[in-house]
Amino acid sequence: MVEAYLAIDEGTTNCKAVLVDTHGAVLSTGSSRLDLHLPAPGWFEQDGSQIIDALGRAIHEAIAGAPTGTRIISVAVANQRESVLAFDRATGEPLSAVIGWQDSRTTDRCAAISTPELRQMVRERTGLSLDPMYSATKIGWIKDSLESSRRNRAVIGTIDSFLLHHLTGGATIACDATNAARTLLLNLKSLEWDHDLLEAFDISPELLPPVHASGGDFGVTVDFGELSAGTPIKAVLGDSHAALFGQRCEMPGEGKVTFGTGSSVMVPISGDSTRHSTVDTTLGYALNGPIFAREGNILSSGAALDTMAGLLSLDGGAALTRLAGSVPDSGGIHVVPAFSGLAAPHWDRSAVGIVTGLGRDTTSGQVARATLEAVAHQIADIVDEIRKDDPVTLLRADGGASVDPLMMQIQADIIDCPIETTERAELAALGAARMAAHSSGRGAEFDSASPSLVRYEPRLSAEARARHRDSWADAVARSRGRALPRERIPHV
Repeated sequence: MVEAYLAIDEGTTNCKAVLVDTHGAVLSTGSSRLDLHLPAPGWFEQDGSQIIDALGRAIHEAIAGAPTGTRIISVAVANQRESVLAFDRATGEPLSAVIGWQDSRTTDRCAAISTPELRQMVRERTGLSLDPMYSATKIGWIKDSLESSRRNRAVIGTIDSFLLHHLTGGATIACDATNAARTLLLNLKSLEWDHDLLEAFDISPELLPPVHASGGDFGVTVDFGELSAGTPIKAVLGDSHAALFGQRCEMPGEGKVTFGTGSSVMVPISGDSTRHSTVDTTLGYALNGPIFAREGNILSSGAALDTMAGLLSLDGGAALTRLAGSVPDSGGIHVVPAFSGLAAPHWDRSAVGIVTGLGRDTTSGQVARATLEAVAHQIADIVDEIRKDDPVTLLRADGGASVDPLMMQIQADIIDCPIETTERAELAALGAARMAAHSSGRGAEFDSASPSLVRYEPRLSAEARARHRDSWADAVARSRGRALPRERIPHV
């Protein structure tokens, strides 16, 4: 008999289920696509019922593909962060659409309540910036849009709380601390909801689920398709935090970068003090005490590749990457994929997507390569800001783009830092499974096998890197309507 952890990775575009053995090897996987709805400019919504249906299909596929005799010993959950919805406390029925992490409908609400005092309180207590990407103003928007009869029976929670309700048949109503840390409402010192912030955002604590540590007891499952009743749920984390734990980034300066629809750069730090910086401090994970990290988020990385592929009449991001490899450089082109504005470290939702440096001799290959470089430059913007206060000596990459050697070499060159990748593709799921193992007292067994790594060293000279970075800074300034003076525009 093979013992396995069932790791769930509920993302923006897919819901995945991965069966992982007790030594960290993937036994089987299942996946189901998720739809994204854009009912108005800047609005990103999903259907909670579709997420639960997709979860069932993914679990079915993973269990069907597992070796005969596989026994699931516990469940672990990783999920997209900052996205929220209202659901019925008793039945789990969605009472609102899922408002996605990319959604900017509350930009005006953030501006209306933004005062120096509130921004300082948010920064000092949560480590975050006051921005519509985070959940608090979305929770307020949902609360205000619910009829009173629905509001009285509602929980407004992050995706993990919704999944837990359905997996346990309503027995567990909880939010893991890493997901709570992305709401603007969690006090990083107490790891509890902050009552002053709840009051500032006009949110009743009764609307929110209780906060639990990432590893521990989250109840047991009910019959959920092929998943048997009584299976303990031992870990819940936001997907980026799960990837950090899965990459075994536990020393300050050794971080991870996740390439998905958007991207997350997360680097563990010493202590718990928040930084007065444009790159936030967050909870890395909470097992036997909290681990804190610096994190910057990019709104469009994989989405940028797909969007530009469509504009070039290519079949997706993989085709764009192949085209980028057909040319030696981008010919001075810059793509700034600010399709929903810019997040860290710029925090400018008014920024727009632009392409600079086009000429009559520009080729589609150069535009494709510039798109890959745009992802790398956005990550470098975050890394450069983190380095003002904390070291960044190594980044371990995961997610779709991490399997592409060209993308990884470009990334290493532009951030001037080694990049390591692994053959393990499902790092969020593996990180959740690893957390379940550690919280069950079987962490040493899970960690006994070390993954093989591919390392990319920077090759770009300091002078060439500086030229590229200065040229990128000018393109970003133009995206934000703040073009640099002509004498400061570098030539690449």
